[in-house]
Amino acid sequence: PQGTAGELLLRALEDLSELDFKKFRDALAHGDLQGRCCIPWGRLEKADWMDTKNLMLDFYGGEAALDVAIAVFERIQLRNAAALLRESREKDYRRNYKKAIRQAYSCIKDQNARVGDNVSLNARYSKLVIVNKHRDEEQREHEIMAMGRRHAEIMKEQASSSIAVGELFKPGPDGWTPKVVVLLGAAGVGKTMTARKIMLDWASDKVFAEFDYVFYIHCREGNLLTSQASIADLITQCCPSSSPPLTEMLGQPERLLFVIDGFDELRFSFDRPQSELCSQAWEKRPVEITLSSLFRRRLLPESSLLVTTRPAALQKLGKCLECERYAEILGFSEAERKEYFHRFFENAEQAAAAFQFVRGNETLFTMCLVPVVCWIVCTVMKQQLGRTGGLAQSPKTTTGIYILYLSALLRSLSGQLKRGMPGVLRRLCCLAADGIWKQKVLFEEKEVQGYALDQREALPLLLNEHLFQKDISCVSTYSFIHLSFQEFFAALFYLLEDEGEAWEPPASPTRDVKELLDSYDNSRNYFMLTVRFLFGLLNKERRRELEEEMGCKIAPRITQELLAWLRNSQKTALALLTQETAVIRELEVCHCLYELQDEHFVAAALDPFTGVYLRGLNLNRFDQMVLSFSIKNFPKLESLDLGHCSFLSRTRNRMHLFFVFREKQQEEGQQSPIHLLCQALEKSGCKLTTLRLWRCCLTEVSCGALAAVLPASPSLTELHLGDNELGDGGVRRLSEGLRDPACRLQVLR
Repeated sequence: PQGTAGELLLRALEDLSELDFKKFRDALAHGDLQGRCCIPWGRLEKADWMDTKNLMLDFYGGEAALDVAIAVFERIQLRNAAALLRESREKDYRRNYKKAIRQAYSCIKDQNARVGDNVSLNARYSKLVIVNKHRDEEQREHEIMAMGRRHAEIMKEQASSSIAVGELFKPGPDGWTPKVVVLLGAAGVGKTMTARKIMLDWASDKVFAEFDYVFYIHCREGNLLTSQASIADLITQCCPSSSPPLTEMLGQPERLLFVIDGFDELRFSFDRPQSELCSQAWEKRPVEITLSSLFRRRLLPESSLLVTTRPAALQKLGKCLECERYAEILGFSEAERKEYFHRFFENAEQAAAAFQFVRGNETLFTMCLVPVVCWIVCTVMKQQLGRTGGLAQSPKTTTGIYILYLSALLRSLSGQLKRGMPGVLRRLCCLAADGIWKQKVLFEEKEVQGYALDQREALPLLLNEHLFQKDISCVSTYSFIHLSFQEFFAALFYLLEDEGEAWEPPASPTRDVKELLDSYDNSRNYFMLTVRFLFGLLNKERRRELEEEMGCKIAPRITQELLAWLRNSQKTALALLTQETAVIRELEVCHCLYELQDEHFVAAALDPFTGVYLRGLNLNRFDQMVLSFSIKNFPKLESLDLGHCSFLSRTRNRMHLFFVFREKQQEEGQQSPIHLLCQALEKSGCKLTTLRLWRCCLTEVSCGALAAVLPASPSLTELHLGDNELGDGGVRRLSEGLRDPACRLQVLR
């Protein structure tokens, strides 16, 4: 700004002796000013410091006036004055640059933000687990496949050796300081957010004090890739003012850090001969040459580089960059996931309610290690918390969230790439299903190429590349972000239409869903999530969303097969022989039906059954919602036996309010661990005759909800509550329901 330039100029002139000040004015009137016009002597002859400063600002403008002053000082041999003005100007510029960076990077826009809606980066940012050690194949397989508690333990172990962002350029154990650091991370894991946080923290004097300037270059920006530019031009583009003190900046390249964000998005080749590279900071060349020269250390070799990239671009990066330190962002640890929810919601009760809800869904909670999944989940839940019904009414299925996640990734593709995505996704689903059948999570490069998956631009969104040491060489292997994501695509394989694509997979698994379901019956755990996703993808609304986003046709042709399988899966051999009425014996059936979220289908699926028989289960909050959903839509339910089951509830105080349908219930009813179950029984309209809840760790708080069920279920004649600690108060509350004229209970044990 002109005001700041004027202050610096005035200070420099005031430090001159009377003789030097006269020489300065004379040179300003008669000297060679590098093509700039001189100020007439008549106006300078009697000018004091203030007059001279004002004349210079009027004639040249702020920054140019400082350039002229430095040139004149050197011309009249006042080199010390020139150096001092340069230093003052550079310090002043650095202070203003940091201020501009703080303003530019202090806020972020959410992907769905309206115009003007910003979020504070510091308020939203949660620490990520960053490791700077290579993991072997076995460790990586464990991470990809682990779920729930085991996954949390693995992340906790990784977090214990995690390094902080501020340590990336610190000396290693051998005392050697790296100049080039590569920060790896899968799609959506937080690379750009981390890069922006680095900019903000440096400008706030929190990290990297060893660098005078940190410049952020995002590889996605199209204008970067078209014109000719020197590295000085690229620096100028990063700066808030059009006249940065480039000479001073470039004079100390060891004090410069370039943050190159999204290397994998660069679309040009780096196979340039050395003779084409440039070494001069002012030399204008095509941007790809300038950047190649910076990466290959021909240009400003003393400067430092921090490059973020997806793992898929590592080989390309290796051709042009000798990396001195690798670090990988793994995502959020369990503690950071919780912190993220609290930062996102700001309201502590809402944050706690949403976190507990997700914590109860093992699959979803595991995938929340990826920040973009966390963001999608929080965004969906925030919308639901503002609506009648709260979280209990939200599109909360795992399938729904994975579709939202896939949509968010695909939206970042250009129109041309999007047109080719249906074919890519069909082949990707083939690869996923083949891996599920062979129980594989890591695929060799030739396998991926065998499925014609070589679309470099789109694939990094969906597959992670890993380099592993094998014998004396490195091999590339690929995996889905997590096994659950592979299972999602495997389920989609059974629903996608071919649409006449002229491509034959190398060894495609059968499209016969009966084979998958038979294998699931024989080995319960391995295909469990795939089968859940099959049900989830049958939901009309989910299918429509996916068809719009992916451009693929999804046919619900397997609906009847799934229905038949589900009905037969719960019948024992004896029950099939004697044709006795069947009961649901596995909670997994309810999980599958819950994913579907179609009340008519659920009622049709449960029509042959007359009871639920579950024993000795620890039912978390999500399990309770899943079970309640089936019970509410169970047309012929006569017997509900949950003996020895525990109803887990981690929630406390008033946060329960977000999990329940918002009706006028007594406070103790909402605190009851069986509140959702009782509410489903009240609403189901079924002819329930027997309810067994013995040894379920029930206490007084459950009795209010149970008392409300008794008059609402006039067909109920038998209630088992033995081995629970109901207390005198509980018995009194239960008695209120028993006294209701609508209650027909005959047996109470």
